[in-house]
Amino acid sequence: MGKVDLSVELAGVRMKNPVVVASGTFGFGREYNQFYDISQLGGICVKGLTLHPREGNPPPRIAETPMGILNSVGLQNPGVDGFIANELPWLRERDLAVIANISGNTPEEYGVMCEKLSAAGVDLIEVNISCPNVKAGGMQYGTVPEMAAEVTRQAKTHASVPVMVKLSPNVTDITAIARAVVEAGADALSLINTIRGMRIDVNTRRPVLRMNTGGLSGPAVLPVAVRMVWEVAQAVDVPLLGMGGVAKGEDAAQLMLAGASAVAVGTACFSDPYAPLHVRDGLEEIAARQGLTSVRALTGGVQPW
Repeated sequence: MGKVDLSVELAGVRMKNPVVVASGTFGFGREYNQFYDISQLGGICVKGLTLHPREGNPPPRIAETPMGILNSVGLQNPGVDGFIANELPWLRERDLAVIANISGNTPEEYGVMCEKLSAAGVDLIEVNISCPNVKAGGMQYGTVPEMAAEVTRQAKTHASVPVMVKLSPNVTDITAIARAVVEAGADALSLINTIRGMRIDVNTRRPVLRMNTGGLSGPAVLPVAVRMVWEVAQAVDVPLLGMGGVAKGEDAAQLMLAGASAVAVGTACFSDPYAPLHVRDGLEEIAARQGLTSVRALTGGVQPW
């Protein structure tokens, strides 16, 4: 088998390989760096950041399911300023792309965070639109094209680095949201975010999460992610970061064949800290076995019936 070029580009950001770690599953990288040098990754999507520090939701806020986990952590984080002061300098010493994930209550908050993070030197900003708009009765930005576009425009106006919008799967037609944010200037899209779910303890008759519902992630969502990446890839012409249930090279290859330029590993990190490296190596093996000189050749290679 010949050597495979693993390098990719995501919205103009060059990465040594197509594997990044998903926001909320890898913290800021310090703990995982005790297992291996995280510079082996293509990039890191850091823990979701808000304008001000948050303590998150009360426990229990994470629970296992047969094919994944439910979480309602509530965006616990040190705030943008805390991240810039205490975490970003350490990350900048690592050889990987630093992607800052942000969440806001208003479009203006997104703008402020984009200015701060751009000036601080992150490589890419991932805009989480699965957030409630406090001015619109709590409706999520990511469920209404016009609201998603408004947030994207604010982000693009205030960011001097590429902006990637993270799409929610909890919609009727994800391509409508994708088109809206691309028309508003998004440089890339990441998908999918978690699927809203719920479990109930039949003995206590209470939901297993304190907030009653939470986001489902893990192997159960992979087929949904592959389908949505495929649909979005046909609807818009920007790079895609595919995620949702990736635990091995074959999973990542499915998302790339569907149209993703890079992939993110999330829930799998909880059971195996080395999962992102296994995914990277698995992708290389698949590409080499198929006689490809570059892993980029997988992107969009699906051949529908």
